[in-house]
Amino acid sequence: MNLRNWGKFHTLGLILGFLGPVIYIPLTIFILSRIHNTYFDVYMNMFFSLKSTQGKFISLSIIPNLLWFFFFLNREKYNTAMGIIVGSALYLPYIIYINFVK
Repeated sequence: MNLRNWGKFHTLGLILGFLGPVIYIPLTIFILSRIHNTYFDVYMNMFFSLKSTQGKFISLSIIPNLLWFFFFLNREKYNTAMGIIVGSALYLPYIIYINFVK
């Protein structure tokens, strides 16, 4: 990846890839609370208090970025699709730190 060729569509994908999990974390917690038939607050407290659980919820919330990735890939918007992958990969160091270092 050459940064001289970085354009506005790369930046759009980067923003979608990075902000997508922020939006999908509450949705992921809501779905998991409904599946396990518990309250939303219980899982939200687990997310904020337990670091190992936080890493798992963030990992699950990155999965919907694949929908954006394939959406732009099928429309041959390769620059935006690459930005989404880069935006999703920005969470990788934090997830590795939470799951394996702490």
